[in-house]
Amino acid sequence: MQVLEGLSHFPSFSRPTAVAIGNFDGLHLGHQKILRFLVERAKKSRVHSLVLTFSPHPEKVLGQRSVAMIQTLSQRLAGIKEHGVQAVLVTAFDRTFSSLSSREFVQKVIVSACQAREVVVGENFRFGRNRAGDIKDLHRLGSRFGFVVHAIPAVRHDGQIVSSSFIRLLLAEGKIEKANVFLGRPYEIEGRVIKGAARGKSLGFPTTNILTANEIVPEGVFVTEAGIQGQTYPSVTNIGTRPTFGEDKLQIESFLFNFQGNVYRKKIRLHFLKKLRAERKFVSAPALINQIQRDISAAKDYFSRAYGE
Repeated sequence: MQVLEGLSHFPSFSRPTAVAIGNFDGLHLGHQKILRFLVERAKKSRVHSLVLTFSPHPEKVLGQRSVAMIQTLSQRLAGIKEHGVQAVLVTAFDRTFSSLSSREFVQKVIVSACQAREVVVGENFRFGRNRAGDIKDLHRLGSRFGFVVHAIPAVRHDGQIVSSSFIRLLLAEGKIEKANVFLGRPYEIEGRVIKGAARGKSLGFPTTNILTANEIVPEGVFVTEAGIQGQTYPSVTNIGTRPTFGEDKLQIESFLFNFQGNVYRKKIRLHFLKKLRAERKFVSAPALINQIQRDISAAKDYFSRAYGE
């Protein structure tokens, strides 16, 4: 998959494109529906499949509200690639870009830059300065400039629209299993293994300490799967401040089952499967050890049920 940054670096394709436009943060079930449609339409129309996405998130630039991203940009791009999209254009969303009128956005971005013959968006898509343009405007401008618009209906689960904003709320509340349903896969953070204080080792449970660029890191104790050096390990992950030891800095510590080796500075991915409990302060180290043993037992029971072992 070709990854292009900025409109000025966008190449001239030998054929027109079908372009899907959006933030695609989380690549949830609704996004997946859009990308599947995009790839199918591009093949049928014999055009290039292209995703136009933005970094940073428009809300971060416009300052209307704080937005914690579900994914890093690299995670987002990897997920888009998995859907068979041929190219992604990552456009910097800044004040200049946000000042484009609806018509300018269509002329300069959709038509001139993307060479779009087909445009795929969610049914609530808005565009242009102050989000003034809507789907009706896009259809009208499409007729004027020669592209077809496909507005994809939202996906619903249990009556709730699947959206990035709702998934962010679920993750913030620690409702991992429900968030995973809306995502269509386990929530994931990625990072590198760093040196810790070796408290886990001193308690008899050596942990892998992780530094991540992910903006949403749910706190608590979770059943997880850790991917490292091409292998996947069942694990229990604690995210919190370790109040039993009087600390206040957020730490990510994962205890990998049946793992031995030095993975310092190695890349690691954590898939969150189930929340076991909230982090809490224990009266003593033995009390904490007792709870860790129960957490590990609960995680093993989870994997045994999940994989029938």
